[in-house]
Amino acid sequence: MWRGGVRTRCLLERLRGGASLGARRRRGTTACERALQHEVGERIHGFTVSQVTDIPELSLTAVKLSHDCTGAKYLHLAREDTNNLFSVQFRTTPLDSTGVPHVLEHTVLCGSQKYPCRDPFFKMLNRSLSTFMNAFTASDYTLYPFSTQNPKDFQNLLSVYLDATFFPCLRELDFWQEGWRLEHENPRDPQTPLTFKGVVFNEMKGAFTDNERIFSQHLQNRLLPDHTYSVISGGHPLCIPDLTWEQLKQFHATHYHPSNARFFTYGNFPLEQHLRQIHEEALSKFEKIKPNTAVPTQKPWDRPREFQITCGPDALAADSSKQTTVGVGFLLPDITDTFEAFTLNLLSSLLIGGPNSPFYRALIESGLGTDFSPDVGYNGSTREAYFSVGLQGVAEQDVQAVRDIIDRTIEEVLQKGFEDDQIEALLHKIEIQMKHQSVSFGLTLTSYIAPCWNHDGDPVELLKLGSQVARFRQCLRENPEFLQEKVKQYFKNNPHKLTLLMKPDDKYFEKQTQKETEKLKQKIDCLSPKDKKQIYEKGLELQTQQSKAQDTSCLPALKVSDIEPTIPLTHLEVALAAGETPVQYCAQPTNGVVYFRAFCSLHTLPEELRPYVPLFCSVLTKLGCGLLDYRQQAQQTELKTGGMAASPHVIPDGTHLDAYEQGVLFSSFCLDRNLPDMMQLWSEIFHSPCFEEEEYFRVLVTMSAQELSNGVPDSGHLYAMVRAGRTLTPAGDLQETFSGMDQVKLMKRMMGMSDIGQVLRKLPRITKHVLNRDNMRCSVNAMPQQMSLAEKEVEKFVRNVGRSKAEWKPGHLSVVEKPAPSGSSGSTHISGPRVLRKLITDPTFKPHQMKTHFLLPFPVNHVGECVRTAPYTDPDHASLKVLARLMTAKFLHTEIREKGGAYGAGARLGRDGMFTFYSYRDPHSTETLQSFAKAVDWAKAGRFTQQDIDEAKLSVFASVDAPVPPSDRGLDHFLYGLSDELKQVHREQLFAVSHESLVAVSDKHLGVGRGTRGLALLGPENAKIAKDPSWIVR
Repeated sequence: MWRGGVRTRCLLERLRGGASLGARRRRGTTACERALQHEVGERIHGFTVSQVTDIPELSLTAVKLSHDCTGAKYLHLAREDTNNLFSVQFRTTPLDSTGVPHVLEHTVLCGSQKYPCRDPFFKMLNRSLSTFMNAFTASDYTLYPFSTQNPKDFQNLLSVYLDATFFPCLRELDFWQEGWRLEHENPRDPQTPLTFKGVVFNEMKGAFTDNERIFSQHLQNRLLPDHTYSVISGGHPLCIPDLTWEQLKQFHATHYHPSNARFFTYGNFPLEQHLRQIHEEALSKFEKIKPNTAVPTQKPWDRPREFQITCGPDALAADSSKQTTVGVGFLLPDITDTFEAFTLNLLSSLLIGGPNSPFYRALIESGLGTDFSPDVGYNGSTREAYFSVGLQGVAEQDVQAVRDIIDRTIEEVLQKGFEDDQIEALLHKIEIQMKHQSVSFGLTLTSYIAPCWNHDGDPVELLKLGSQVARFRQCLRENPEFLQEKVKQYFKNNPHKLTLLMKPDDKYFEKQTQKETEKLKQKIDCLSPKDKKQIYEKGLELQTQQSKAQDTSCLPALKVSDIEPTIPLTHLEVALAAGETPVQYCAQPTNGVVYFRAFCSLHTLPEELRPYVPLFCSVLTKLGCGLLDYRQQAQQTELKTGGMAASPHVIPDGTHLDAYEQGVLFSSFCLDRNLPDMMQLWSEIFHSPCFEEEEYFRVLVTMSAQELSNGVPDSGHLYAMVRAGRTLTPAGDLQETFSGMDQVKLMKRMMGMSDIGQVLRKLPRITKHVLNRDNMRCSVNAMPQQMSLAEKEVEKFVRNVGRSKAEWKPGHLSVVEKPAPSGSSGSTHISGPRVLRKLITDPTFKPHQMKTHFLLPFPVNHVGECVRTAPYTDPDHASLKVLARLMTAKFLHTEIREKGGAYGAGARLGRDGMFTFYSYRDPHSTETLQSFAKAVDWAKAGRFTQQDIDEAKLSVFASVDAPVPPSDRGLDHFLYGLSDELKQVHREQLFAVSHESLVAVSDKHLGVGRGTRGLALLGPENAKIAKDPSWIVR
């Protein structure tokens, strides 16, 4: 996966706090206590300890080591977390845009000396209980992380990752498949034209349909033009065909060496076991070299520069004349100066974060653009960081005005500085996010330290956030103009400044296609008849290889018997607030943070207001409330909470495909000391939301519409899947309204309205249906000692919430009250009264087929096909869930990704009973739909083994048993009405899935003429579809 040219998340986004603290102990001590017993100079399995540091603010102990023979660097973060992580990273510094590190990242995972079968990486996804497996190519490093909760699984995956990275096969056919190749359109027919194929080639074609990515990539290339940052590490589609197999192997030999590697482990598994395995299986086979991979510092400019680029037009834009993007970037110091980087990161947040920041006020609220320019803020992913700010969606004649505003805002900050409350809100954000517990904290940490450590910065210093905050406060006390001086030094008086302008070109995609055609012709013109014959034969060889059954016996694997037979019970207590509103209390080790949620049913909402619910949710917590205007509300939210959000939800019923619950989920969290303030803010929002700021409402609509539109190229498969399910269930239709292409188009239309007030006036009407306690249920996750305060505050909040003023006009819909499981219904882990859910059914609804092609100027397709199958409690649901994994791993991956060249493809079963096929960044469309049909035939014929079934079950259970953070435990019961007993029944149904049941559900639900299906496609013009009247082209 390519990450280059895009800002890695900033400090505040990354450190969304701690981890899932497990209760596991070894030898009577915690992971941190064991780590603290190591001493500097101690030698362990070929490594020497160089530093042992306790980092209490993150509840971890850091042990730094180096490998004696190779000099490989190693960091272990011991923490009482059961979700253990490993990663190895290499500094990879290409000097051209052939994408060599990216193609190498793909190819090393295709087979190794110890595991020579084809594609062990993808095969291990189904032989493991991993909670994460992937690989990333950044601008100057490549990272290979995995995580798991199972010790045996950890050793298995570590063995595969070590062998893949240090001893890969790097076969020519794997390079052809993953990188690029010349091949006949039909590999079996030498009369068909030759064309470019390859997974990375198609991935990068898809990546460069995204205008935000184009801008971010050019910003980095132009601001740091002297070395590796001037090229595209992921590869440019026009340069990838210049990469040779020999160059790939050479790049591996010079970059994938232990002397150029950094190893990272995290969690509560013993360090000694990791060190022994890494030394014995990999590092003992190497000697130290001096890797020539360092990135030199960028030579500073003596005067600012300007550059102009083009991109494709926004096919969804409301105003074609406002599509220019302008951004100004400033080069900042080396990221290995950790305190300076910390300071500039905070300064960036103060400058651009939220409605109280100077650039937000000056640029976003100017009305000159639709949103900040891409990659706005501090970017610490390169050796020298940079900051950029600007606007997208600008009219060409307003470009100079935007540049003037940026200069003027810098001057204003120099004069006025920042308010104390702004700084306190930011430091509060760091405090709460260090305490907030996530289940992927190991992955968060390896991503956070990777750029700095890559350039020999100190990763341990980077993690000492408490001391950095203390030093920051001290600098402000000693020098009240500390931040203004940084603004003066790095922005006002910095000649290394780039102004980048990006304009749309109506013929952009046409020109890219023309350039690709010319490149192809150039390659073909150089071929002799012998070369052409060889290409044809190689194509056949590759197809044979891809179709051949693989012997995977060399790969390690867990067994189904390694899976826990039962799930741990989560104890819940339900009480009534104000005598009638159910509140679910779940006592958890939340580290001093309180998590509050409220779900309000929307079953009384008139149909014409439904499309506006997502917008209502987006702006409700941002327009002001009570006596607070929108700026004051934003300030209080940041000072007192970790965030307050509202989101529309369509919740399928577990027993019936045509019943669902619609509503709004309100969620927030805070430090326990701030709970009264947070609940008071919710009271103000529910009691007196503000819908009067028309100008600011327009700003929010514009930003939201731009963000949705920008997300389409990267999430096209998700939009295709939602659209494909639209006509299959009543919930599917609502899902398209809330989160499909219909919502994107509606928002883009609103963005162009001259009278936005007509939309704003709809929102108070929605308020009547949602902001009341008649159809509300709440939940609280907190530490046991916080529960009495939480109960008191929630009671007060509920009493302040008004009654419904809306009348229920049923029309053609019916409402059914369904009780969730509780102690009174035989559930052993839930005490208190039952929660009633208001389910909607539509007796007039009849599922029917619909095929939709959204015409978009992409060079690749996103394909979705949906089939209506069985609800969650039906035993067939378990078989279909296993079948989806089986089809993905054993058929669709080979047919659509390996042979077809798509970046991704698969099948999945939703909780709503929709069985969905999809492909992502796919050079094909109708051929892919044929592959979906072939997958069904393959399943109906039962062409899979018991080993295949067991692997699919492992993959399913890896997802079912994924760790749940303390903040989210009990959420399945609260939202979906699923008790642990129901989940245990489903678990037993998964264990019971057999060859016979898989063949049966394939025929019963997926066979032609069985289940009703829908199809959707996002992509370029398609001659076959244009001639087929059964397709709707939009």
